[in-house]
Amino acid sequence: MLADLVRRDLVPEVWVPSVEKRANRERLRRRSHLIRLRTSAINRTFGVLTQWGLRRSLTALRQPGAIDELAELGVPATWRQSVVTLLGVIEDLDKQLAPLEQELRPHARKDPRVQLLMTIPGVAELLGLTLASEIGDIARFPSARQLVGYSGLTPTIKQSGQSSRTGRISKAGPDTLRWAAVEAAQQAWRPTNPWHRLYTDTKSRHGKSNPAKAAVARKVLIATWHVLARRQPFKPSCAAA
Repeated sequence: MLADLVRRDLVPEVWVPSVEKRANRERLRRRSHLIRLRTSAINRTFGVLTQWGLRRSLTALRQPGAIDELAELGVPATWRQSVVTLLGVIEDLDKQLAPLEQELRPHARKDPRVQLLMTIPGVAELLGLTLASEIGDIARFPSARQLVGYSGLTPTIKQSGQSSRTGRISKAGPDTLRWAAVEAAQQAWRPTNPWHRLYTDTKSRHGKSNPAKAAVARKVLIATWHVLARRQPFKPSCAAA
């Protein structure tokens, strides 16, 4: 049956990148995983201090005598040890990230797609390389809508009878592609960002930032498709596409 389908050209081809490209993608996925672990440890550190009514930046906590200061401010030993442990985890992750990013930067600098993607607000060198690596050949996606759908950033639609309701994003696509788009969307709080109004309006409507970041991330991928498909730098008109 399969042979007959192939003979009739009814079996679509599956795009498989080369071993070298897959190796690069694995490095980038390792980096995104380490960054997420680091972010989780930082947030946990802030959460521990919040229990005692304190707010300290990561830089301040890394200064000599910072833990002794926490003791003077009334933070018990158990919570101080949690902070020390988390700071150790963050330091270890930094040590693993540094050589990995150094290894990846030459790949980003020689990739013309990355240079184009860096014209999109919020997309830096390694984030551009991540987007390019996860997308692969842009010709696989006939439209920007298909790229957004592939990423899993499209909201789910729940229908019952004559009514329909928009739910959370599907998260059906590559996790790292979705993460890279959301990372680029983190800059949307800036008034100079072309998607600032979308971000603020969505955040105001939902009362939280995650739906706003997802909305901007979809715009980032739409701009990504236009930039790669047309091989032209980002223009503000892409923001409204």
